[in-house]
Amino acid sequence: MLSVSIGAQSTWNAQFQQYIDQYKDCAIEQMLKWKVPASITLAQGLMESGAGKSRLAVKGNNHFGIKCHDWQGATIYHDDDARGECFRAYGSAFESFEDHSRFLATRSRYASLFQLKITDYQGWAKGLKAAGYATNPKYAQQLIDIIQLYKLYEYDKVKKYDKFLTQHTKAATQGGQELHLIKIYNKNYYITARRGDTFRSIGEEIGVSYKKIAKYNERDRNSQLQEGEIIWLKKKQKKAPKEYKKRRHYVRQGESMYSIAQHYGIRLKSLYKMNHLSPDYNLRVGDELRVR
Repeated sequence: MLSVSIGAQSTWNAQFQQYIDQYKDCAIEQMLKWKVPASITLAQGLMESGAGKSRLAVKGNNHFGIKCHDWQGATIYHDDDARGECFRAYGSAFESFEDHSRFLATRSRYASLFQLKITDYQGWAKGLKAAGYATNPKYAQQLIDIIQLYKLYEYDKVKKYDKFLTQHTKAATQGGQELHLIKIYNKNYYITARRGDTFRSIGEEIGVSYKKIAKYNERDRNSQLQEGEIIWLKKKQKKAPKEYKKRRHYVRQGESMYSIAQHYGIRLKSLYKMNHLSPDYNLRVGDELRVR
């Protein structure tokens, strides 16, 4: 793994706290799903990505320094133990967090860690070092210091996070059908529609009025859903996450104002407003849009 030098963390660091605030929801979700302590996930993410500032994190959304190994997805090359080593690249930070959890849970050398209590962050930190996650001899203690300084162990005590996540964490089945995986983005929850889904069927599974879900997605309750569509489960935000403060969205072929709003989890009305556009504007490929 790639470890970014972060120096001694004996004093509180605003950038670290910002990273924690941004990704704690994702870390808790991973804990509930994969049983990796949220404190460990956050501390590793902080160290491996330099609080999200490393080249791998910025260019490849790789927050945990995971190299390619048997990876079949996108890649990014970076100097580590050797020059031009292959690292995994992701479409979003969420995908990196998910792959990190899966990486630990599916490799035999980390199996003993999952016998520890979820609150035993010291055991997890020492176990990761012993299993060879990082070569830095101080790696375990650095993880422990970060967890204690920022009180990340408090997140390990969460038994349930939200009724949506609680219902789905154990991958239960309903009527023989596996439940949708619920993900978190922009302080909201969403699922990806499957073939045959309707607002009514999603509402019945989630336990929320299908009329409300349709309204959250700014659609008619009887609208036909397309496979692969993002369906938000709570009212969307007015802006994209903070990471897009200085970034713009460039319109691609086939996109609409609505699909862009759905992608970022923001309200369609807000997208028009922040770009000073009217609903009758004819969107063109290459248009530059603010999303925050």
